[in-house]
Amino acid sequence: MLSTGALRAHLLAAGLAGTVATSREESLRSYRLFAARDPRVMLGLDPAWGWCEGDLLRLMADKCGVSGDPTHRSGRDVIDPERTLSALDAFAERLGEAAGRRAPVLFGTGHPHRLLGFYAELADALSAAGCLVLTPAQGRCVDITTRFGLRTYILDYARGVALVREPGLSGTGRETGAHTHSPLPVRAALEGVVEGGWPLPELVVGDHGWVCGAGQLGIEAIGLADTDDPALFVGEAEGQVSVVVPLDDGVRSDHYRPLTRYVLNRACLSR
Repeated sequence: MLSTGALRAHLLAAGLAGTVATSREESLRSYRLFAARDPRVMLGLDPAWGWCEGDLLRLMADKCGVSGDPTHRSGRDVIDPERTLSALDAFAERLGEAAGRRAPVLFGTGHPHRLLGFYAELADALSAAGCLVLTPAQGRCVDITTRFGLRTYILDYARGVALVREPGLSGTGRETGAHTHSPLPVRAALEGVVEGGWPLPELVVGDHGWVCGAGQLGIEAIGLADTDDPALFVGEAEGQVSVVVPLDDGVRSDHYRPLTRYVLNRACLSR
């Protein structure tokens, strides 16, 4: 079993917490855009409260441990590993509760190149515990606005985890899916749940628009988020999102494996 101390050391060594690769400039830009309600950073969330840049900076300092000093405007951002550990414990608790009642669960990621393995191991464990891991609307086209214009993607699943791919690309080889912040894939998946007669998910696990899009629709959602993704933390503060784990979401995929072991042990789902 991975101890809390060992995981804390790993978080710092791998750059998952402590000083992270995300720049202060990127984070502040996201807070500014969120305050202006720019859809590129809202991730499908429609906040009930008015959030100015100062409010967001104070929230992110509280939730992530970034500097709350508004004059600190450059350099690399910081995530407090204690906040990451605490959120991982809460994340594991939600997974354990879902497993205990054999709830239907939907997994989805906008970071397939980095986080697919993390979610897939959790999906395997919940499936083994008797949960239905949902895979609705596979193959459905989803039109997403990108910085290159409107692009059509295909909703697909890899090891029980939803993602989007560019048309014509198979699920084999190095191409694991496209990076996206959009909430449209989770909406398409949920439409597929209804159309296919599947049970609605009682828990959505993921990141970006998968979490915010589900939470906005009233479905319990938990996930991971970096310091430049304020929408998830706003959703948590307002009650649309249950748990958000602050960490760098762009490190090497193998660096997330110790987190998987830790979460599964905490959730009593290790095999």
